[in-house]
Amino acid sequence: MTSVAPGADRLVAVSDAQPETQNAGRFIVFEGGDGAGKSTQAALLAEALRGNGHAVLLTREPGGTQIGEKLRALVLDHGQGTVDARTEALMYAAARAAHVEQVIRPALAAGTMVICDRFVDSSLAYQGVGRALGVDAVRSINDFATGGLSPDLTVLLDVSPADGRSRRTVGADGATLAEDRLESEPDEFHLRIRDAFLLLASRNPQRYLVLDASTGVSALAAAIDAALEGFLDGPEA
Repeated sequence: MTSVAPGADRLVAVSDAQPETQNAGRFIVFEGGDGAGKSTQAALLAEALRGNGHAVLLTREPGGTQIGEKLRALVLDHGQGTVDARTEALMYAAARAAHVEQVIRPALAAGTMVICDRFVDSSLAYQGVGRALGVDAVRSINDFATGGLSPDLTVLLDVSPADGRSRRTVGADGATLAEDRLESEPDEFHLRIRDAFLLLASRNPQRYLVLDASTGVSALAAAIDAALEGFLDGPEA
């Protein structure tokens, strides 16, 4: 079992409030450290659900809207000048506000299954714990940004800092890949992030599906499909 790194106890004040009542659409979020395989598994799940007759929106954070993608470049790309911790947290929240208002809520209202690569829990882990801003402060600005929207299910892909780094820096052809501004933080930072996610999951187990990201793409996809049986309304998932 992973030990909790120093600073992760800031999550003690995380609220156990239940998600707001939502529409026919379901909101599924993939979380985890950099290199865990979130984008791959989100895409595979979207493909599987579409194959079973569901309308699916696959999106990501930061991003998902025109302004969100611009903010993504500002907060993640190197060479943008100094981005202090508070500015970083507010940029993520601003991108998220646009994403929820312009994309996610309308899709859910239309009965669409929304699958998102990262959401509020990433900010709680990265800025609340990783940047030591405190989870309460980061949660507050994100509650405002999202109007309290919460996922129906969060799939947490757990990866060690070392495995995550090796995955995101070596391409399929063996070429070395560049890391973005957050990915390039030291392993100690990424360990705090990992422990923060695991603590979030332990405090809200009814919303989380925690899986070992080292089991491989196919095994992970099968585990996610199995866990979703009976979770979704409509055609069998």
